[in-house]
Amino acid sequence: MISYLQGALAEKNLTRVVIDVQGIGFEVFIPMSTYDRLPREGDKTMLRTYMHIRDDAMQLYGFASEVERALFVMLISSVSGIGPKIGLNMLSALPAPVLCEAIVREDVKALIRINGVGKRTAERLVVELKDKIGEVAPEIAAGVRLDHGDGEVLQAAEDAINGLVTLGFKIDASRTAVGAVSADLSDGEQTADNLIRAALVTLNK
Repeated sequence: MISYLQGALAEKNLTRVVIDVQGIGFEVFIPMSTYDRLPREGDKTMLRTYMHIRDDAMQLYGFASEVERALFVMLISSVSGIGPKIGLNMLSALPAPVLCEAIVREDVKALIRINGVGKRTAERLVVELKDKIGEVAPEIAAGVRLDHGDGEVLQAAEDAINGLVTLGFKIDASRTAVGAVSADLSDGEQTADNLIRAALVTLNK
């Protein structure tokens, strides 16, 4: 299992990138949400990855954040009819926090706007994943509403979780801590730095 790739961004377009890792070019398929956060070609980058193995192929999928990767894996492994292509479509159509909120709120209308997702698939998404969203976005599962269309608050939470992981904390503990402290901060206070500081108090107890 290749957990992440770190190297020079040799090529990029809307659906795929090539990352040069010590002279070996890895082709990685990505959602639009990840493309929007890529650096310029030639610059160093790091993507969290998931390897999908089929009888006739092995393909790598890459994501800018752990939340995106975890949600992608949950989508393709838990919901009948959702494969990697539709999983990428979903993350391209809606940022991961917005997609999580749509599932938790049972917003079928928002889900069927995604290319490849019909009403029955949207209903399966809600049934299968509503109670599992807390594993990837505890703040949304806890009822924190996404007030900004671009997901600024949830992006700050995502960045805080990644920051805590970088500091050596486990991903599950980091998600739980950030989800817990976010409820005590106003939207204006929910920057990644503030969330990390507050979460550290909880994690270090």
